[in-house]
Amino acid sequence: MTLQILDKPNSLQEQRFLLPGCHSWREFKAIQAVMEEVPGVRLTYLDGLIEFMTIGEPHELIKKAISILLEVYFFEMGIEFIPVGSATREVEGQRVSFEPDESYYIGEKGHKEHPDLAVEVIITSGNIKKLAKYRRLEIPEVWFWEDNNLSLYRLRDQDYEPISHSEFLPELDIALLVRCVLMPSRLEARTEFLKGIHRQ
Repeated sequence: MTLQILDKPNSLQEQRFLLPGCHSWREFKAIQAVMEEVPGVRLTYLDGLIEFMTIGEPHELIKKAISILLEVYFFEMGIEFIPVGSATREVEGQRVSFEPDESYYIGEKGHKEHPDLAVEVIITSGNIKKLAKYRRLEIPEVWFWEDNNLSLYRLRDQDYEPISHSEFLPELDIALLVRCVLMPSRLEARTEFLKGIHRQ
């Protein structure tokens, strides 16, 4: 069995591969167990489809830039949060397993099974529908970084709709966040971000 290459960027970037065929949860868990020994590879499972993704440096640079600034914002604004990063989210009965790039509980965790906010960085497009996996677990808000921009989505009535501002963080200037993520210096980005926050 061969892997179907969805995108083939240079070696520093992420690559996505779709395993041909439809696979049971048991087959997926067996493959997942084997792949745990391979560093830098993530698996997504949705309705029998298995996608492999290698993590490249550009992906990690953006992911970390977003998380650094978001956490600066939480601290500066006095917002309680619980960062759970890329912890695997999976439910066999929903036929889904995946890892967001970053994820957060906003406020107290309480009885929540899954985070309130998930962030995913897309460098190369994949074959598995990007919002479908989040909808299965009813994660309220999902942000996608793609083509140097952030797209925000809010779950309403079992489907996501685009939003211009976070409903968890309504005062957060998304344009400011994007501008600072793209700055080459993390120190300058933090300074600019803080200035922007306090000008509001």
